[in-house]
Amino acid sequence: MPEPTIYELSSPGRAGVRFPEPDVPATPLPEGLLRKDLPLPELSELDVVRHFTHLSTKNYSIDGGFYPLGSCTMKYNPKINEETARLPGFTMTHPLQPIETVQGNLAMMYQLQEWLKEITGFAGITLQPAAGAQGELTGVLIMRAYHCSRGDVKRTKILIPDSAHGTNPASTAMSGMEVLSLPSDARGNIDLDALRAVCDDTLAGLMLTNPNTLGLFDEHVLDIVDIVHKAGGLVYGDGANLNALLGIVRPGDTGFDIMHLNLHKTFSTPHGGGGPGSGPVVVAKHLVDFLPTPVVTIIEEGNEEMPPLYGYATPTKSIGRIKSFNGHFGMLVRAYTYISMHGAEGLREIAELSVLNANYILARLKNIYHVPYDRICMHEFVAEGKWDDAPEVHALDIAKRLMDYNFHPPTNYFPLIVHEALMIEPTETESKQTLDTFIDAMVKIAEEAHTQPELLKEAPHNTPVGRLDEIKAAKELVLCCMLPETA
Repeated sequence: MPEPTIYELSSPGRAGVRFPEPDVPATPLPEGLLRKDLPLPELSELDVVRHFTHLSTKNYSIDGGFYPLGSCTMKYNPKINEETARLPGFTMTHPLQPIETVQGNLAMMYQLQEWLKEITGFAGITLQPAAGAQGELTGVLIMRAYHCSRGDVKRTKILIPDSAHGTNPASTAMSGMEVLSLPSDARGNIDLDALRAVCDDTLAGLMLTNPNTLGLFDEHVLDIVDIVHKAGGLVYGDGANLNALLGIVRPGDTGFDIMHLNLHKTFSTPHGGGGPGSGPVVVAKHLVDFLPTPVVTIIEEGNEEMPPLYGYATPTKSIGRIKSFNGHFGMLVRAYTYISMHGAEGLREIAELSVLNANYILARLKNIYHVPYDRICMHEFVAEGKWDDAPEVHALDIAKRLMDYNFHPPTNYFPLIVHEALMIEPTETESKQTLDTFIDAMVKIAEEAHTQPELLKEAPHNTPVGRLDEIKAAKELVLCCMLPETA
């Protein structure tokens, strides 16, 4: 039986809040600001609380279950992060306050900058970008500004491997630069011959996701950096997959010039639901002057009696501001908390466990699901969601059937270089028991694909909403709430 809507629960005269009579003269609103008729439901506070609490239980969340969403690092967000982000000294301040009144906030940001530079091996940083994609755009703009400052305006070509994150070409195109795709070799690395063939005096740089979206660390990363640098280009690192490298490899030490970090992936700030994200950008020494403005810095050194005074600085060749104020400040607080609680040894353990978990699932499933690049993976791997002897079943069907086993599906159909891709990332926060349960479900689904394919084709069966017509939903948008009489 369908659950009643809030309109069906409505009863005339019922209210959750009752306001006292005004003790000042009422002032009518200007004509046109009020609707003549607004049939909102009339409910008690208890009805409203129960309704939205019940709705919340229908949402899948990282607090409710395993989220093996490849490329996104949907790890558990420790609740201590939320506690620190809600401290009054952080929530009750405003970025336009005089710097003398927000020294604690600036000190936190400065220390986070120093930690992120140390973790990645770079010389400079901006905390402004509000997401990874905005960090990418920032990085490409810095690359362009660097070449233009040298009078090298013909360098307009950015190379992007076919195993890169999908936002890389979009960010490049938004900056006005030219996108050129690079193929992968048989082992999932960049094809070095293809790279050499396009490295000329029009090359601005290369955007390299490493580990890439196949979950593989490029075996030729030092050669790649050397080839691009010898051609006069810069190497940009997409740091979305940094979770696999913490405390093990510093990208700056391998020759990268620029990299963005996803605090909402690697450093456990909330992820999903449209934001907010955070994508700081780190740069090598020769690019520090091009960073967005402002950068938090020490403007007066402290001594035994007085702490240092923190403030802002504008790099001499800055590309300008790319986000209002200082980015998503609450995300910075959460990342600061996460790093300070784990320390250097803890961060390395995060990487080790994320790689161990991914390889455990890979080892258990690779003889059941075809893995096109059969190598030791990093934090994630990509399998094919199809079998020659079960031609009716596709990756989407496997994903939908997983929902019946109370798991969020992995990423589907990405990267594009793997047919019927299932991109699986367990992260370091999941236990062996959870991984085993997930593996058992994947094995069972593989059996069903061969014996009862209709179970997969019609899945999900146990969810509040069945399989949706996604094409119809995209073509026939419903952009407003439909009232009962018009629904």
